[in-house]
Amino acid sequence: MKLVKIHFLLAFILPFTLIAQSKAIVTIQNNSALNRKESVIGIKWTTVLSSYSQIDTANFVVINSITKKQVPFQLEHKGKAAIQNLLVQVDVKAKASLTLSIQKGKPKTFAAKTYARFVPERLDDFAWENDKIAFRAYGKALEKTEGDAYGYDVWVKRTNKLVLNDRYKRNDYHIDHGDGLDYYHVGYTLGAGNMAPYVKDTIRYSGNYHQWKVLDNGPLRSTFQLIYDTWNAGGIKVTAVKTISLDAGSQLNRIENIYTVNDNKPMPVVAGIIRREKQGIIGLNEQQGIMSYWEPTFDKEGTTAVAIILSTPAEKMWVDKEQLLTQTSVRNNEPIVYYSGAAWDKAGQITNSKQWQDYLDHFNQEIQNPLIVVIK
Repeated sequence: MKLVKIHFLLAFILPFTLIAQSKAIVTIQNNSALNRKESVIGIKWTTVLSSYSQIDTANFVVINSITKKQVPFQLEHKGKAAIQNLLVQVDVKAKASLTLSIQKGKPKTFAAKTYARFVPERLDDFAWENDKIAFRAYGKALEKTEGDAYGYDVWVKRTNKLVLNDRYKRNDYHIDHGDGLDYYHVGYTLGAGNMAPYVKDTIRYSGNYHQWKVLDNGPLRSTFQLIYDTWNAGGIKVTAVKTISLDAGSQLNRIENIYTVNDNKPMPVVAGIIRREKQGIIGLNEQQGIMSYWEPTFDKEGTTAVAIILSTPAEKMWVDKEQLLTQTSVRNNEPIVYYSGAAWDKAGQITNSKQWQDYLDHFNQEIQNPLIVVIK
């Protein structure tokens, strides 16, 4: 009799157990007063496995519970063999929530919206882009040549397609062929948001990056590292590893720098934006840690906007003859995170300085009010 009861209970319980393992339900809660559009959200893979242990990474879909449509996703590795996060791109209205179902199915092929690569054919450039904007950093092969530059470069775009490979293939990216161009000048400055030690009231530039590593490469987030050789920063020996992430739909990069220094004291650093000769519109908000620049219009090429948002206290912001600068400090081997990026008025989405400032304020509030993810 007891054996019959056990069989009955197993017959009753097992189907529910199997159902529970056949999918995971994710709720994304937005408690802020901000509408979130095209937000790339990370869901810890370990929590997905805890609810859906039998998931087949090559045969699952993410479904919007309201529209019943597939949601774009990416398996983020962060340079590791094991999956670290499931990334999804979603819209979540203010004071509202969104429910997603992770379940078995054949995923659609979604167009890649981010991309990053080493460019050996162009003197060791490292270039990256998303569906809004593009950037590049300069490598060792360019160092001490006529075209050398210290800071980050901006390639403006007015298409949501990925353009880097086509532009390098044409080798004619200083002319707008309908999708944008490179007309941003960097020179011996921090360009569009690079960071460097600021020791004895002097910017201590490193050489150009020497090594690189791609950690993830789309379709929703591209992340890579740039590694710099040791240099002398005003008597302090410094090495740096810079980890840069660019999400689909974002005008700004997330940049995490780790400085190794032979000093236990905090080291001053500055993040900067090159300044133009003609008058532009400058914003220095030390309290919020936002430094913005709406550049003067450059002939027929249009207007580029650039900005930096700190996640650490801004100790000082100022403008010198060459750059807009914001100062903070770092400690040996402790990561510092900040955001920098750009926009172009000819892309048609951010067309004046007020819209740029509004975008930055909204972005900063999003950082302060992250979406809450619950999985079951």
